[in-house]
Amino acid sequence: MTSFLRASRFAGCLGLALLAACSDKEETPYVERPAETIYNDAMNTLLARDYFQAAPLFEEVERQHPYSSWATKAQLMAAYSYYQQNQYDDAVIALERFIDLHPASPDVAYAYYMKALCYYEQIVDVGRDQRMTSQALAAFDEVVRRFPDSKYARDARLKIDLANDHLAGKQMEIGRYYLTRGHYLAAITRFRKVVDDYQTTTHVPEALHRLTEAYYTLGLTAEAEKAAAVLGHNFPGSEWYQDSYANLTGGPGSENREKKGWFGRLRNIF
Repeated sequence: MTSFLRASRFAGCLGLALLAACSDKEETPYVERPAETIYNDAMNTLLARDYFQAAPLFEEVERQHPYSSWATKAQLMAAYSYYQQNQYDDAVIALERFIDLHPASPDVAYAYYMKALCYYEQIVDVGRDQRMTSQALAAFDEVVRRFPDSKYARDARLKIDLANDHLAGKQMEIGRYYLTRGHYLAAITRFRKVVDDYQTTTHVPEALHRLTEAYYTLGLTAEAEKAAAVLGHNFPGSEWYQDSYANLTGGPGSENREKKGWFGRLRNIF
């Protein structure tokens, strides 16, 4: 018991000593520095690829000198530092704040473009939710609409095509799923969306082929003929046109001769 009391007494004294030491230790005083000095330190840190340290340094410029021209530059560079860390949510927040505060800035086009990139780089494969793809598409559309002659508009247009192709791919994946399970009307809805809304994407020939297949399976011969005609007219050398022709004309029997009859007429149209 005596040993226990001595140990307890020693622990208590040690705790008091540590508390006293902590209370005597002074916090690092706040020292205001010139905006240019902080900004240059932040840029050097950024150029050293230490993006984690660069972001708070850029934010310090605004904190100490909120109305300086350096603060305006630092806001955009802080967003860029977050972007380089793949901290896209923080980057988007910083970019939207820059856009709101400086709508007339010569750098605002870049801010819109970088915001779109933040969404674009989060696009996932077509098997998953495409919310980021839709957001990237809307953001790049805004770049092109607001700054059609800027150096960012050309790349934005390219990425719009890629994003649309991705969204069309998602519709095709769902359509194939329905088609293989015999849900032909649901499949047709998806394939029609690709043909109507994503006409410039690489998925249109297959969508027309699948429409031909689904319509004919349902006995909608006229609709199947229309889809096949569009496929043959616009993509005569496509593998999907050849597949459609083979599917609808191959094999013996009166049923296949009937298929060949109407499909052959389509080939003679164009």
